[in-house]
Amino acid sequence: MKRWAPLLALAALSLLWGYTWVLAKLGLNYVGPFTFALQRSVGGAVAMLLVLALLRRPLALRFPARTFWIGATQTGGFMIFQTWALVEGGPGKTAVLIFTMPIWTLLLAWPLLGERVRGGQWLAALSTLLGLLLVISPWDMHTSLFSKALGIGAALMWAIGTILVKRLRGEHEIDLLNLTTWQMVFGALVVAAASAFVHEAAVQWNAQFIAILLFMTLISTCLCWVLWLYILGRLPAWEASLSVLGTPVIAIVSSRWQTGESFAPQELAGILLIGAGLGLLSLLCWRASRRAAALISS
Repeated sequence: MKRWAPLLALAALSLLWGYTWVLAKLGLNYVGPFTFALQRSVGGAVAMLLVLALLRRPLALRFPARTFWIGATQTGGFMIFQTWALVEGGPGKTAVLIFTMPIWTLLLAWPLLGERVRGGQWLAALSTLLGLLLVISPWDMHTSLFSKALGIGAALMWAIGTILVKRLRGEHEIDLLNLTTWQMVFGALVVAAASAFVHEAAVQWNAQFIAILLFMTLISTCLCWVLWLYILGRLPAWEASLSVLGTPVIAIVSSRWQTGESFAPQELAGILLIGAGLGLLSLLCWRASRRAAALISS
């Protein structure tokens, strides 16, 4: 059972994070995007602080300035762009756009971390970017370009935050649960500051919205981040990254089933190209990890 536990956690993570996109879209029927982002980020931060205390893990904040920028991008900026994108965009399409994050991370790591893009990585990037172009369809004036731009903005925020985390972990030994908790706290502060400048209608409190909000904070944010950290500690990075492929698939299927979201032929072609690019990137990571393991064993 111990051997299968990380894989079961990975499957659960894909299902939960994938269905989160549909619930977020439904939740926006009762609340404005900035208010919803604030509720989710504050609820997630409080839940993570409780998890940290219950597990008796270190609560002290280390590297406050660097943690703030991680929280401002990977939590605050991501939450704002993601929720705003869902106002007009479908959950499936938005999820596909945002989960291009690994390719943006790959491309941004070159100027920011000095990690050059090599060989097959260029093919993965080209396939993903071409698929992205087909999904966005800038030549079609009937599509919501603003919503899609917000989705890409969320992916970029996530990618920048990922690079900042990678740089910090490369220089210091970091407790990931502690870092995740404090980045959520700072991210919630950023969302609160942004929300102060936006006027939105009052929240329509009802049983369905409360259930959605509880799921988004306790399950999608708190539990899923704990699952993710558990997976990272027990599986190779390339294998953990497979959840990136599973989540948008779940989002597309569940959105089609529950909200009736439709996809034009060029969008379907784009989604397949994006999936191929991300799949190739995961395969390249797997090969690199195998070569590294072989060198260490020899």
